[in-house]
Amino acid sequence: MKPIYVLSFSVIFMAACHSSSKISYPHTQKENVTDHYFGTEVADPYRWLENDTSAATAAWVKAQNEVTFNYLEKIPFRNALKNRLTELNDYPKLGAPFKKHGKYYFFKNNGLQPQSILYQQLTLYSEPEILLDPNTLSSDGTVALSSVSFSNVGHYMAYSVAKSGSDWNEIFVLNLDNRQTLSDHIQWTKFWNVAWKGNGFYYIAYDAPQKGKELSAKNEFPKVYYHQIGQLQNKDLLIYQDKNHPLREFGPFVTEDEKYLFLIITETTTGNALLMKDLSDPKADFVTLVDGFENDYSVIGHINGKIYILTNWEAPNKRIMEIDPEHPSRENWKEVIPEQKTVLESVEIIDGKFFCLYLKDAAHRLFAHDLSGKLLYEVKLPTLGSVISLTGSKDDSEAFYTFSSFTFPPTIYRLDADKNVSEIFQKAQVKFQPENFVTEQVFYTAKDGTKVPMFLSYRKGMKKDGKNPLMLYGYGGFNISMTPSFSVSRIPFLESGGIYAVANIRGGGEYGESWHMAGTKMQKKNVFDDFIAAAEFLIAEGYTSSKKLAIDGGSNGGLLVGACLTQRPDLFAVAVPEVGVLDMLRYHLFTIGWSWASDYGTSEESKEMFAYLKSYSPLHNVVKGTKYPAVLIMTGDHDDRVVPAHSFKFAAALQEANASDKPVLIRVDSNAGHGAGKPLGKLIDAQTDMWSFVMYNLGMKPKW
Repeated sequence: MKPIYVLSFSVIFMAACHSSSKISYPHTQKENVTDHYFGTEVADPYRWLENDTSAATAAWVKAQNEVTFNYLEKIPFRNALKNRLTELNDYPKLGAPFKKHGKYYFFKNNGLQPQSILYQQLTLYSEPEILLDPNTLSSDGTVALSSVSFSNVGHYMAYSVAKSGSDWNEIFVLNLDNRQTLSDHIQWTKFWNVAWKGNGFYYIAYDAPQKGKELSAKNEFPKVYYHQIGQLQNKDLLIYQDKNHPLREFGPFVTEDEKYLFLIITETTTGNALLMKDLSDPKADFVTLVDGFENDYSVIGHINGKIYILTNWEAPNKRIMEIDPEHPSRENWKEVIPEQKTVLESVEIIDGKFFCLYLKDAAHRLFAHDLSGKLLYEVKLPTLGSVISLTGSKDDSEAFYTFSSFTFPPTIYRLDADKNVSEIFQKAQVKFQPENFVTEQVFYTAKDGTKVPMFLSYRKGMKKDGKNPLMLYGYGGFNISMTPSFSVSRIPFLESGGIYAVANIRGGGEYGESWHMAGTKMQKKNVFDDFIAAAEFLIAEGYTSSKKLAIDGGSNGGLLVGACLTQRPDLFAVAVPEVGVLDMLRYHLFTIGWSWASDYGTSEESKEMFAYLKSYSPLHNVVKGTKYPAVLIMTGDHDDRVVPAHSFKFAAALQEANASDKPVLIRVDSNAGHGAGKPLGKLIDAQTDMWSFVMYNLGMKPKW
């Protein structure tokens, strides 16, 4: 790609406001900026909005928010909806207990607290005590606890915090004996948890970014360090770096017995190399177990002198392999549990058994195997749904798992792994009647004949008369599966007669690596075709009509919504792209965006890849004079994963081009990022505005 050139003049214009429109959008500046890709010129007039710290961008965001909130505030049921969502969220939310050094730990939100609190208790039924309350770390609840990790000697807990939704984390250390936070302070780390060894831990960190570019600069040259408790970060021991490959990521993992250190090395979100080091030998160096990036390899654990890994090497649906650390070469690996017809999503070693979580038609099934691979039993789950957590240890028969589905609130079960007996430990007490609703799974045919599953949830007695408001949700990327899950934010929509649909489109992991790869790079359009086919199926079967159909998705799902609304603006009444990847020609130039190339490819890769990306890139397929549906673009000003410039530029382009009288609005949340760690109050506000916009533009008149 040739260098960018910017001419010395700019044009100020008002985004198109048609006589039928009641909304006057803010003035937006257009600059004469052009990129050259393989002989093709591509204009980028809103490039200036990529500068997230400029006064001009801040003024634009402020003006856009004023228009957006002025519109939202006039929705007659918005306040009532917020009250209902607040009521629904006001219940104790517990995480599954986990055991460390004879004590139990769990996260709990008493109801409407901004962040969940970490508790400690001696027994399951003794009085819990607060160990760490992240609500004390900020006045507005925007400092979130990202992770906790306990030392194996039992005296320390490392915890990481993130501010305002950023992916950047800071690591601190808590003395468990006196519950005092030590002086240890690690900065400029992200994505990977710490890995304890003795009275210290391994972690990754980046060099401090340029001031003012903390949320946008490309993340390069991470390093692996060892931190000894009590010392300054600048004294930490450098363990590993790669000066020749700036875009490789490293993840440290230490086995529970602290015998082995593993380094997971990635170049993108798919495939990894795997290195191993014997920590019992001070002179040992890293041994390469896998040096390519064609497949995924994750370490399950070290037990009885053997190392067990989960991999899709020569097994797209994954299998478990055994490695003898004395003979670690891949030709010596032994298969323990072979690949099945269903996808092996994750594995935990509990009570000396493999607990294997499988996906069957996008719903979970849980099986126990002995270490030789022999099937012992299936853990019976309540219904079609998801196991969203599974905790336990290799030496204890007591385990806990959390199960939920679309209308099945999160329920924690205590499992006796010896007897295969599950009992309810804690059930969420949400103020609604799940017995009034039903979830069904249907299968529809995509454009190329592929059978695709979809979940539908609705009130019992729903009639297929084509008049039902329907929200269609999708993701379709990065091998991530959309399994049934519970969210109180959907309940008011369901209570008001809406149908909530989740399409398990290609690009996800619902049917293994082949399903994932069928929605990547030069096959990415399969994802959009699958989603459009889902919409057409729902209309043809009488569930809804195009006038009653809304679509929603976040991140890669935001790309999905953006691509589908620009390809088929006639098919949808409402579209909500949340924190979306919307500029497919430049996504890889910001923060961690380069790692998504395994799914997307890049505009610099080849002439063919550039042309393919441009053909569906939402920003580059906005056509002036098109009648677009009602659109609410949602992002956060601290999103350093999918930088808000994607949403800014897309909003400006849509507002200029739209020929309908439907609103095209952007909601920019302050002190918020990609979604993780958002305080509950901010979540309720965002849910209120999203669902208010959707329900209002679908012509719904909820009764609260």
